[in-house]
Amino acid sequence: MYAQIIVDITATEVDKLFTYRVPDGMSLTPGLRVTVPFGPRTIYGMVISTSETTTVEESKLKDVLSVVDDMPVVLPEIMDLCFFMREKYRTTMAAALRAVLPAQVRSGKIRPLTRFAVRLTADAEAATKKCSRSQKQQEIVELLKNEPQGLKISRIPMDGAMQVVRAMEKKGIAEIFPMQVRRVPYERLEESLQTFTLTEGQRNAVEQIGASFDGDMKSFLLHGVTGSGKTEVYMHAVREVLLRGKGAILLVPEIALTPQMVMWFRNRFGDTAAVLHSGLSQGEKFDEWQRIRDGDARVVIGARSAVFAPVENLGLIIIDEEHEQTYKSENNPCYDAREVALERCRLQRATLVLGSATPSMETYARALKGYHVLLEMNERATGRPLPEVEIVDMRQEIVAGNRSMFSVALKEAIQETLLKHQQVVLFHNRRGHSSFVKCRACGFTVHCPHCDVTMTYHSYDDTLKCHYCGTIMQPPKTCPVCDSPYIRRFGVGTQQIEEKLKEEFPGVTTVRLDLDTTANKDALVELLTRFRKGDAQVMIGTQMIAKGHDFPNVTLVGVIAADMTLNLPDYRSEERTFQLLTQVEGRAGRGLFPGRVVVQTYEPDHYAIELAAKQDYRAFYEKEINRRRRRLYPPYTVMLRILLTGREESDVRAAAEVIEMQINAFFDSTPNRKRQKIQVHAMEAPLGRLRDEYRWQVFIKLYAKESDEALDYIVECAKENEQPGVRVETELDPVSFM
Repeated sequence: MYAQIIVDITATEVDKLFTYRVPDGMSLTPGLRVTVPFGPRTIYGMVISTSETTTVEESKLKDVLSVVDDMPVVLPEIMDLCFFMREKYRTTMAAALRAVLPAQVRSGKIRPLTRFAVRLTADAEAATKKCSRSQKQQEIVELLKNEPQGLKISRIPMDGAMQVVRAMEKKGIAEIFPMQVRRVPYERLEESLQTFTLTEGQRNAVEQIGASFDGDMKSFLLHGVTGSGKTEVYMHAVREVLLRGKGAILLVPEIALTPQMVMWFRNRFGDTAAVLHSGLSQGEKFDEWQRIRDGDARVVIGARSAVFAPVENLGLIIIDEEHEQTYKSENNPCYDAREVALERCRLQRATLVLGSATPSMETYARALKGYHVLLEMNERATGRPLPEVEIVDMRQEIVAGNRSMFSVALKEAIQETLLKHQQVVLFHNRRGHSSFVKCRACGFTVHCPHCDVTMTYHSYDDTLKCHYCGTIMQPPKTCPVCDSPYIRRFGVGTQQIEEKLKEEFPGVTTVRLDLDTTANKDALVELLTRFRKGDAQVMIGTQMIAKGHDFPNVTLVGVIAADMTLNLPDYRSEERTFQLLTQVEGRAGRGLFPGRVVVQTYEPDHYAIELAAKQDYRAFYEKEINRRRRRLYPPYTVMLRILLTGREESDVRAAAEVIEMQINAFFDSTPNRKRQKIQVHAMEAPLGRLRDEYRWQVFIKLYAKESDEALDYIVECAKENEQPGVRVETELDPVSFM
């Protein structure tokens, strides 16, 4: 027998099948990992196929050395998905395989957790007789009567339990053995999802999704206003698919949303629900993946990479908040979980549900063209109205003499809400205390020594931090350039909002959710639980609080600076502003009391802000799609970015200019190609230096996305210009242009 194997090396040069001889007595199937000799080394490989014959000369063949796994770790449909990713994202098969297997499984360093346990080896009556002289032994016998599989010794409520158990073992009535223990993420979470009678929109959605489970693959866009009960639709759909003996995957865009979903799904489906995301411990990830692979968990809740969960007989994939950019990976392979989910559903004849109150422009356009079935829910599940939104022009506040970060309207609204013992959410999409530190005498600004960005001041430890590379330094007392004492902090971050709020409202209790406060494991869950229980009156946070959360006692949402995202160097800045505002506004008034939103902005007349206040998605879509058509932005064109990084700026720039020249020559070589090109231009990246490396990019805009020949040439051109000291990465429809 012979095995065709992909070796675990991501270099393009070895991105092909290598044939190895299978030793007698070794059984191999596709999806198993093996160790093989490769040159002078022994490395991991993945079995892709086996055969009884080969065209490779016998003298050139080497033997497979060992089998790593007891059962295939890559299912056949996941293997097909890897081949799809290889072609779609112009990556290598080894890189695709690494993406679908968690690092904890690949490394082999994480093993099942075991603890000492005890079980009876004699019947209960005989054991009781032999322990008649020991009260403690009799108590343990009584415990073990109801634990035929054994009981962890640590769970025996007795001092010196191990010594007592050892004495019982010597008498031959008990056995100490290692018991495998499951590491359970979010084990202490307890909360049920309040249920309501389904609205007409919910019933229609559940019926149409349920009807799709017995036919060919179908995809839906579930578009519902904030609070319309999309989660309840998801749960009904999952229940239906489980009744058919199939499995389901639910993707959420951020870890911040996972604990809430886990609580709800565990309450509804019990231990059949598993969770996968980067915030778990190494052991928790390993155990949850193993439960899914063994078939013990049929429902998977997780972030982007959970789209690869080894669920056999998959019937449903749900992507909640499908508009979120976090579904696209910025690392090789730069896959989009939405595209991967669509392909996986096609391969397994499963149903795909994309859900959002603010769908991405591309997804909504496809739904209007019939590629997805459009399901709309235009009322809240509770029957209550959407919150009233007031837009405050901060320019007028300054004219009136209010220099505070809080407008008069927002201050009054906070005061009124606190007096009613209701809760407030304050949203500001910038963490830290102050955005930058500047000398008022000479204009010097403190920049990161390793990146082309300003340092952010953090008050809780009195430091300056770079949010890109993590560099930390002490803030200067005087200007390093002119020695002036007039060095001040400018800009607003979540820390400063928390400080000012406590100055304005003495005694107010707060929680702050941003990357600084949620870095430690379980910190996020603890903060959310504290707020949900009412132990804090105000939640202050970045975009992690803006979507998906359901806090019934929140009646006021304040947006500190609604126009922050409008002026980013990205054609999607209007769309992202609309989405973010609509989502955060939707946190208000989800319970018994009506909601109110105060939006502070310096651009009150911008259509993204005005239409977000009305939660009028269709009007925003029409206005934005026309703008993109006029300016030739996606979905009417395709954008690519080739990013070059290196220590020497001259080398990086030269390589970028060579790539620009070669790609222009390729398109200019024939009239057909020339008509396809809109722009090919080498330029310094907006973030020109990061972690002491210089960054240039070749920006490419084309008319025809379907031109595989052009895309293949661009990818190959980028690879050919990679050289020692200059890394080159290609990204289709990049998440960020920074």
